Amino acid sequence: MSDSIPDIKSVVVRVITNKPVRKTPYQVKGVFMRQYPDEEIIPMLDGSYRDRFLYPRVQVKILNEQIYLIGTKEGVDSVMEFHKKLETLNFGNITFQVQDCEVEVSSNQIIPSEKLLRYKFLTPWVALNHMTGGKYKFLTNQKKPSYLNKLLGQNIIFLANEVGVVLDKDILTKVKVSSLFPKPVDENKWGAFVGEFKTNFILPNYIGLGNGITRGFGTIYGMFNSETFSYDEEELKKDVDEDEPDILEDKDGVDSISASDVPKPRRKRHVKTKKKKFDSKGKQRKPHQKKKKFSNNNQGMSKGHHHNKKNRKISKHRHLISDDFDIEEDNGNVINESNDNKKDDQRFNTEKHHKKQHKF
Repeated sequence: MSDSIPDIKSVVVRVITNKPVRKTPYQVKGVFMRQYPDEEIIPMLDGSYRDRFLYPRVQVKILNEQIYLIGTKEGVDSVMEFHKKLETLNFGNITFQVQDCEVEVSSNQIIPSEKLLRYKFLTPWVALNHMTGGKYKFLTNQKKPSYLNKLLGQNIIFLANEVGVVLDKDILTKVKVSSLFPKPVDENKWGAFVGEFKTNFILPNYIGLGNGITRGFGTIYGMFNSETFSYDEEELKKDVDEDEPDILEDKDGVDSISASDVPKPRRKRHVKTKKKKFDSKGKQRKPHQKKKKFSNNNQGMSKGHHHNKKNRKISKHRHLISDDFDIEEDNGNVINESNDNKKDDQRFNTEKHHKKQHKF
């Protein structure tokens, strides 16, 4: 393995409980943080490392009413140690006994492939946020598949950059979705698609791509290897490719994107600000105490007034760039839905937030 393509490991742990788990990933992570606050995995879950890892190294998924823990690169060791200590999970209204854990460790992950490999989205791929959704709306149906191909290529390049893989070849992608009309996702009204894709890249099973990864969206499964365990083995094995994966010369409907076309994301200042407001246990909040100091004089009033005006400006601007786009409802009818600018991913990995009940 060359220096530009490091040997990146991943681990998948399926937690087998005595009852079906009908909880969200956030609720499960909240229980982990409450019951096992001193474990090495907790900073990987509560947002403490958000300024270090833009792509989460540990992910929690609920698939077929089972808990899955996925660790990549720096997250592998903490997942391996953590699952050994799981005995009970107390959600307050229900307690689960952990009966067993199935573990699968893989090497040489997140690297280019010489052939096109097929993957299936086990949970909706949230391809469109407010910005990309506005652009997607005005594309013709003929151009939309290519746009989705390139968005997926950007997702993969972002992941490769995050784990330190230097790409010297283009990423090829071919997305196949059930409908070109996106479906809305929770309060953000992000646009999600159901389907599968092919790419010349080896990706770990059960990791997430796109927006909303920490909520369990964009979970993928490789359809070229029937030996790995899955949440519905018999069903997925029916879809596994029996023939050899596609050769790269067959590029019908395939789009390519170069790593140089995707700027590396920068760590935003507001992430660091948030880290100052919350310690590792999620406690607040020295900046607010400073605000109180000036609240009764003209300087404080001026600052507060300016701050409110600034917030109103940002809110209006985001509404404009998100705009509206066509969304397909479950019954197949197409509606035009307004995208209100609501809260985003960046506040979700705090202990305070995990204590709340979340519904998808």
